[in-house]
Amino acid sequence: MPIQAEHEIHGRRRSRNVGLGLVLIGFVALVFALTVVKVRQGGLIEGYDHQPRVSLTPIDGETKGDAP
Repeated sequence: MPIQAEHEIHGRRRSRNVGLGLVLIGFVALVFALTVVKVRQGGLIEGYDHQPRVSLTPIDGETKGDAP
């Protein structure tokens, strides 16, 4: 039996798959770019490791809600 020519539905399916692949590649590139920008800023990233965060501890004599 000879190999049949490609049916029209296969062409449509291929174009949709290529489009979806491009969208996914664009999304991955966006997430990667945001990650690189976030890592380069560095100082703003603080993970939660069950330890007191120095940036949230009040300075001596400074408390919330105290009027001068």
